[in-house]
Amino acid sequence: MRYAYSVLLFMFIYTGNIYAQKIIQPQTHAWVMYVGTHKLTENVSLMTEYQWRRADGFNDWQQSLLRFGLEYNFHPNFSLMAGYAWVKTFPYGEQPVLHEFDENRIFEQVNLKNKIGKIEVQHRYRLEQRFLEQYAKDASQNIVQLDPVFRQRMRYRAMLSIPLTRKDKVDHTLFLNLNNEVFLGFGKGIGKNILDQNRFISALGWRVNQNLNFQLGYLNQFVVKNDGLKMENNHTLWISTTFNVDFTKH
Repeated sequence: MRYAYSVLLFMFIYTGNIYAQKIIQPQTHAWVMYVGTHKLTENVSLMTEYQWRRADGFNDWQQSLLRFGLEYNFHPNFSLMAGYAWVKTFPYGEQPVLHEFDENRIFEQVNLKNKIGKIEVQHRYRLEQRFLEQYAKDASQNIVQLDPVFRQRMRYRAMLSIPLTRKDKVDHTLFLNLNNEVFLGFGKGIGKNILDQNRFISALGWRVNQNLNFQLGYLNQFVVKNDGLKMENNHTLWISTTFNVDFTKH
């Protein structure tokens, strides 16, 4: 029994030390994004997206992200998508990466929609296969490029869209967008934590029509570094434009 108590005491002290060592860095960022879903046929759409991610307000680069995918709509409330993303990450903030690096990413996702009263609900499940450049310091403290690494990640986003000025989200409607997305790493090389990120967004939007809306709000990006000790709590101004084109009508 004494041994069991000793083990429990050791685990308590060890866990306390681990949490005491964590370094959570608050930062202020700004993201501006465009996304569009462009209908090619009755069931097939092309998704295009670009995100301009800035650190320290708008002063410095955080990331540049370009993404596109092909989506097949089996039903208005159910679709599958596969695509590609290119991401460049820059050194920024109090916990900068050693050197800017590129990431080439393949992804697959399932999107489910339904409606509860006047609230539109979406569930997005995404898998990512990530090919990342990596850098390290050699014996002379020079930064050298190493072979790329492969990482895998799953993401789940729940989103609510709530009309505020009309019964339904029709043209010329002010709406509230609430969503949260969790990022979990799996497979080899995920570091000390499977939790990679969590993102929460609260934004007001204006729907011009079914193909155009604008949103302005707050994004909280919580990032866990590979060592499991360094973390970022990024308070972010979030600006979004959605612009869709229906090519079947042209």
